[in-house]
Amino acid sequence: MDGTGETGEESGEKSHRTTPRSAAFRRFIAQGWGPRPVEDLDAAGSAPFAARRRAVLSSLFPGEVLVVPAGPLVRRSNDCDYRFRPHSAFAHLTGLGTDREADAVLVLLPTSEGHDAVLYVRPQAGRDAEEFFADARYGELWVGPRPSLPALSAQTGIDCHDVTALTEEVTAGLREARGLRLVPDADPAVTALVTPLRGQVPESADEEFVTALSELRLVKDEWEVAQLRQAVDASARGFEEVVRVLPRAVGHARGERVVEAAFDGTARVEGNGVGYETISAAGDHACTLHWIRNDGAIAPGQLLLVDAGVEVDSLYTADVTRTLPVDGRFTPAQRRVYQAVLDAAEAAFAVARPGVRFREVHVAAMKVVADRLSAWGMLPVDAATSLAEDGQFHRRWMPHGTSHHLGLDVHDCAQARKEMYLDAELREGMVFTIEPGIYIKSEDELAPAELRGIGVRIEDDVLVTADGVENLSAALPRTPDEVEAWMASLR
Repeated sequence: MDGTGETGEESGEKSHRTTPRSAAFRRFIAQGWGPRPVEDLDAAGSAPFAARRRAVLSSLFPGEVLVVPAGPLVRRSNDCDYRFRPHSAFAHLTGLGTDREADAVLVLLPTSEGHDAVLYVRPQAGRDAEEFFADARYGELWVGPRPSLPALSAQTGIDCHDVTALTEEVTAGLREARGLRLVPDADPAVTALVTPLRGQVPESADEEFVTALSELRLVKDEWEVAQLRQAVDASARGFEEVVRVLPRAVGHARGERVVEAAFDGTARVEGNGVGYETISAAGDHACTLHWIRNDGAIAPGQLLLVDAGVEVDSLYTADVTRTLPVDGRFTPAQRRVYQAVLDAAEAAFAVARPGVRFREVHVAAMKVVADRLSAWGMLPVDAATSLAEDGQFHRRWMPHGTSHHLGLDVHDCAQARKEMYLDAELREGMVFTIEPGIYIKSEDELAPAELRGIGVRIEDDVLVTADGVENLSAALPRTPDEVEAWMASLR
């Protein structure tokens, strides 16, 4: 990375930058530019759907000013930022994805008929402005041009104003409003700016707002479902790449990272990137639920658990897990554990349909897990006793839940109330995972010796339909025989 830029906060006696600042240079760099490239003035495909979501939110909080920041750039180290990703609530309500738009703020200002939406953003800097050439964080010569306010308004269907007008216009909106709610952790600077404007408010006000924003995403609209299909399809291609690189990964000192790089490279080419850190876990590492260090070797005869998902440009992500025999064929012990997990998944699929409570999907999978662990002599009680609330011994080998909602976040709708999540009935349009597993660590003395060091998870993404569920990730093989045949076809 070039090191000759200078931002406002880097200037001064401790700056090591060499950007010229003479009056002659400033006059010169502002000259000789042709028109900027023509901007896209078409409405984005997400725009009408985002408008409907804003209308629902408006109905929940009549007469109140609602503030949803995109969030700021986040420093990675010194003067380098992480790649920007907007807050999920902001993306949901504006339809903006990828890295758009740092420091922006969506505000819903109350009217007699609902709310008017205004998007406050940084405008384009003129080529005669110091930001244009000297600001390595925002300057056009450094990070590319920002869209103009008219172009962004055309794409989103939202009135766009200069972010410097935020305080004045929110203050004006509050004169006739009942109050103001915001997402307090999205952007500390925005929170600090608007909090003094609204006076005393109950501590629960923002919590209720964040909860509502989360619950607004529980049922996906048709545009969201299409985005999730794209994410799952791209993820399937990423898993194909994983199988193709396995021969190169075996024996490599960091074979897990060879696998990780294959999937993550596909994700970056096919979409915005990965939706979460890829889990590439060989052998005993598969028994660590969130193994993302991925610094281990992959040895012949092991299983490889890969939990990965592509996040497409709209920021919707897949979340898929497959457990693969490194040699292309399962050993009898591996197949026994794998089949138990698959049977648990099939039991969950069998009960999942509209009207069934979300938690019942987990219960169905746990019955199978407890039954198999009991048959293998690993439980101190029978399966029925273990399944009781005051038992749960089988959870030693599957401590996580069977399902979670999926969407803009890999664990979507996480701020929803319990009665709207675990205790809620499944509804058409919900998208969630089914992902049972059994994890038997190599040092587990309660397990048969031949099963130690085996970790298996099978995870699929499902869409609730009118009469059941559709497995969105069904293109990736699931049965042991299908997995073996699929791997052979790719090698």
